Amino acid sequence: MPLRPDSSPAEALLTRETQLRYGQVPAELDGVKVPEGGHFLSGSAYLLRADGLSFLYRKGEGITVERRPDADLSAQSLWLGGSVYAAIACINGFKPIHASAVAYQGQVTAFTGPSGAGKSTLIAALGQLGLPMFCDDTLVLDLSDPAQIICLPGHKRLKLTPAALAMTGAEGQEKVGAAIDKFYARPPGGEVGRPLPLGRLVFLEDGADLAAREITGAERFTRLTDDHYTETLFASARQLDRAAQFALQARLAQQIPMTRLTRPRDPAQFAASAQLAAKLVRNEEKST
Repeated sequence: MPLRPDSSPAEALLTRETQLRYGQVPAELDGVKVPEGGHFLSGSAYLLRADGLSFLYRKGEGITVERRPDADLSAQSLWLGGSVYAAIACINGFKPIHASAVAYQGQVTAFTGPSGAGKSTLIAALGQLGLPMFCDDTLVLDLSDPAQIICLPGHKRLKLTPAALAMTGAEGQEKVGAAIDKFYARPPGGEVGRPLPLGRLVFLEDGADLAAREITGAERFTRLTDDHYTETLFASARQLDRAAQFALQARLAQQIPMTRLTRPRDPAQFAASAQLAAKLVRNEEKST
């Protein structure tokens, strides 16, 4: 992620910490052997070994990458932009969440849901409706200001399946990887590359009827329990006790407006669901 002249201190820190070099990487970290396909976070260091690639991050030293002769080079950018970046963000005090997002009038609306929920496809469709992409798949939160939650702009390229490209009209580019049936795509609405406050978190769910419902009360707290790997990394990196975890979750529940967006997974109704999502982003839709 190149550093812009007007980058925030948080962006500058992450750019500095994600500097890359090539060299030898050990198979263990702090005495713990990491098998092929595994990863381990210890204090201010992180080791990941997969696809013939090894990544070692130490705070203040950047990332060292080792490639075996049989390494899948197409996987390098995916690991760097995924688990490695998330671990670095967590070690440095930022909180990544599993979400794709758009920007509108100086705020971010993030859409979250399990893998396969259609987050990236929806972001591409919202781009066709004039809403620029803020991030794809991972949204990094800066929680340093107790008065607001700041979102850091996305570090990943938009990735779509052939079906999603056809459905959204997005411009497909090169294939993500030989074994991955996805293509990088140009965001139809462009991208926003500056930090912005988080305005709303929308939970995508499958359902028979298209509807938006405001999430209130205790449900806001329980909705923030995520089983995605980024939550595990954050808990490991920050070493929060139960009281601190509760306090952080309570803060997020209080500060983030939340909506449940239920939609049929029917291509014939996709345009209507994108229109409803756009109304939520623009605050034109009163959820029930």
